[in-house]
Amino acid sequence: MKKVATLILALVAVLPAFAQKYGTGQDSVDCVVNLSYYREYLKQNDMANAISPWRKAIAVCPPSASQNMFIDGCRLMRWEFTQAKDANRRAEVLDSLLMLYDVRAEAYPSNKVTALNNKAIDMLNYKWKSNEPAALFAELKKIVDVAGAKSSAMVLANYMQTGVDLYKNGQLEPESLMNTYTDIAGYVDAALAESADGQMVGAKQDIEEMLGASGVASCDNLVGLFTPRYQANPDDKTTLNTIVKLLGNSECLDSDLYLSAVEKLHGMEPTASTAYYLYKLYSSRDQNDEAAATLLDAINRCGDDAVKAADYSFELGSFYFKKQQKYADAANAAKRAIELNPSIAGKCYLLLGTIWASVNCGGNELERRAKYWVAVDFMSKAREADPSLASEADNLAGQYRRYFPQQADAFMYDVQDGQAYTAGCGGLRETTTVRTLK
Repeated sequence: MKKVATLILALVAVLPAFAQKYGTGQDSVDCVVNLSYYREYLKQNDMANAISPWRKAIAVCPPSASQNMFIDGCRLMRWEFTQAKDANRRAEVLDSLLMLYDVRAEAYPSNKVTALNNKAIDMLNYKWKSNEPAALFAELKKIVDVAGAKSSAMVLANYMQTGVDLYKNGQLEPESLMNTYTDIAGYVDAALAESADGQMVGAKQDIEEMLGASGVASCDNLVGLFTPRYQANPDDKTTLNTIVKLLGNSECLDSDLYLSAVEKLHGMEPTASTAYYLYKLYSSRDQNDEAAATLLDAINRCGDDAVKAADYSFELGSFYFKKQQKYADAANAAKRAIELNPSIAGKCYLLLGTIWASVNCGGNELERRAKYWVAVDFMSKAREADPSLASEADNLAGQYRRYFPQQADAFMYDVQDGQAYTAGCGGLRETTTVRTLK
């Protein structure tokens, strides 16, 4: 260590500019020496001996001396936190740790977001102000306001959860929680537009679930909060998107505000999402032809987003089947969904089997009952594609098998078990296998 100190003193004496970075006079000497000392100990993971020279360095060195002085200091403070024997000492160490992040954020603006994100994470991990949720909420808000879309997924989710807890305890007004959600949702969407980060995707789902579980997103609250905003600025896309998303997810589809916002947003900038919201609006009002047309439009607007197009196609198939009894169209939509996203094949096959079992077929006894062979085929496919659907698929298949034709009836039409058979009715057509009841 003495050789290192001698070398540093020589450099300080020879290079005034070098010395200025570390302060002036004796402070600059003490700064350089103690920076070197604590780093040597830290390289050996000797926290106990590193902390004293680090404290001296942080006391005499200007912030510009070294950003690592703050990064290393946080590491040392976390270690000291684990060594503290009582709650008061741990609270003091934690306050010092958080202060280091603040100083680093101000001294090194290019790394401000990183410093603040790390500060928030340590606040949460070490349960800062765990008995003062309002203080935690206020501090997280300050950090998120600065970090914005670059906020950590963990920080955004905990910020929302803290707000929900305050709301449930009567410490946060409904409007404040809704504003918090609106801000967070905007940051999440902006982050996901940059990168489909798995943690952020999970945080998005968690945050939406928190909002629903809070009970704040009632129709009355949403309409009361957003009607004045809409009236004040009916052409603001951000407000329109928020209104449409929140009211649509809360099943407030019969409100005049939702109708106005959806139509306005779709007219300004039609997208797959706005077309889908229109579909939900028309569907809720039993305007079935308009609903089907706008959902088809939503699918066509999905572009390269095959997952969204598949989900919409499955929903279109369900709509055709349940609301319009358009069996052939329903089956085609379900098959298209499988092509777009094979991972949802299970529920699509389940729908196809249900469609076939429900269609009215004419003709002779065999032709009327052949549909159940196809229905059971699709239930078997559903079971294979998605084991979680096995119980439901098996139950339905069991019901349909009871309607298989009798062997004697099949014999009358020159058909026997195991033979290939093409079933067709109601615009549907599939090749299946003959199975009879003995």
